Amino acid sequence: MGTVYSHLTLDDRRIVFRLREAKLGISAIASRLGFHPSTIYRELRRNWHTDVETPKISGYYPTVAQDVAAGRRHRLGKLQRDDRLTASIVARLRDAWSPEQIAGRLRQEDSPLGRVCHETIYQYVYGPAGRADALYRLLPTHRRRRRIRYARKPRQLNIPEENTIKHRPAEIAARLNFGHWECDLVGFRLEFGKHKLTTLVERASRYLVLASNPSRHSAGVMNGIAHGLAPFPPALRQSVTFDRGSEFASYMTLGQQMGMKSYFCAPQAPWQKGTVENTNGRLRRFLPLDTDLARRTAEDLAALAHRMNTTPRKCLDFKTPAEVFEAFVTNAS
Repeated sequence: MGTVYSHLTLDDRRIVFRLREAKLGISAIASRLGFHPSTIYRELRRNWHTDVETPKISGYYPTVAQDVAAGRRHRLGKLQRDDRLTASIVARLRDAWSPEQIAGRLRQEDSPLGRVCHETIYQYVYGPAGRADALYRLLPTHRRRRRIRYARKPRQLNIPEENTIKHRPAEIAARLNFGHWECDLVGFRLEFGKHKLTTLVERASRYLVLASNPSRHSAGVMNGIAHGLAPFPPALRQSVTFDRGSEFASYMTLGQQMGMKSYFCAPQAPWQKGTVENTNGRLRRFLPLDTDLARRTAEDLAALAHRMNTTPRKCLDFKTPAEVFEAFVTNAS
């Protein structure tokens, strides 16, 4: 478990008192009691009685030391007061259990060691004792510091009724026509900046268009969408479905510039645009969270989109998105 501190009993403290009266040194006292000398040194330093009014009676007294130590331990967290429970928890952390799994198992087992909530385990891991043993390395996330969780401000857009997904024509949902897209933003670790990836997927063919944005500001996102869809004829850019993220607040730009209709998922229901969500999952194989998107050029993204678009898909009877998309363009022209 790392550093383990021994706790003296009242009988131990009485022996320390008697041996000090006999003029024995710290090492000799520690040897008699079977403790490390640092334990005895720490005991004398922390539980020494200092009488300001009568300095002559200052000293080490076993009953006073016991009361001081008991008061200090009462103020400590539960795990710092219980070495056996702590050792059991750390052993399970080393077995790759999460704090939630440990706390839940202790409840299920009705362990004689007692119960503890997962928050108490986290506090111990990130407290002085846990930091001394680098216990954070045993957590699933391996974070050196615990993230401060702030209450998120609601960022849901207020959308006119006619732009909600329940008013989207049934033929779009059934993928009967081409030119209807789903859109989403893919994020990466903040340490690499604020760049986001716009993903656009045509519902009928699963054809993918990618665009990089320096931030999630809505105006820039909409410009990226317009630029990405501009090469296609109007028949292939009829509508786009978004979720309620604030990055899509400027959706009316697409109607003004390209004549596209915008639809929005219900609040907290991004699964209603499952085609692009599924595509995002596939993209993570090539663009994991620790990707520095700012270093990816437009050519890099075009090459990645081409790779995705030329990969056979079971849902297309093992045709590629590019083949299905290009067949429609050929027939339409």
